[in-house]
Amino acid sequence: MISYGNLYVIAAPSGTGKTTLVKALIESSSKITVSISHTTRPKRPNEMNGVNYYFIDPAEFKKMIHDHQFLEHAVIFDYYYGTSKWMVEETLAKGIDVILEIDWQGHQQIQHLFPLAIGIFILPPSMTDLRDRLIKRNQDDPNIILKRLADVKETVSHINEFDYVVINDDFTTALDDLKTIIHAERLRQHRQSKNFADLIDSYLIIKND
Repeated sequence: MISYGNLYVIAAPSGTGKTTLVKALIESSSKITVSISHTTRPKRPNEMNGVNYYFIDPAEFKKMIHDHQFLEHAVIFDYYYGTSKWMVEETLAKGIDVILEIDWQGHQQIQHLFPLAIGIFILPPSMTDLRDRLIKRNQDDPNIILKRLADVKETVSHINEFDYVVINDDFTTALDDLKTIIHAERLRQHRQSKNFADLIDSYLIIKND
């Protein structure tokens, strides 16, 4: 019997290095994947449609909302972002863990639909470090960077809604922390009891000699 996969929500202030960490986690772990979100945000030069996001126009996004195709959706910095319901449910049913890279608003929506979803919050080591990362990655104009920095306080105020907190100061350490969380969650009693039901039952059989 295939065990149902775990659903993870990984959130962080913009520029924390979340996407890079998740990419490394996927490449170094088995039976885990990341859900590709839909967005109305313009594609950046280094991004690919269907790899980083599904880039669609606002009209198509609103139609998907109307057709109940999203598990969660939100407006972030004036653009829509949403998670495909079909993709997530089908992947989990195959016993593959799924990571959602979404914000705290999406996490709240997911908690109502998947109470067992595991929330991981990634923090930068400092505001100064975060500001430097946003400037160095050279992906947003100065006004957007200011908006992202202004949003940090609101984002971090929801940290108590998550199960784990990882500090991305040293990349290797942060990646190891994520791997540890994934491994530990796979050893949860309710999952192991299903995976090894026959073994557990064999110890409970009372034999009368």
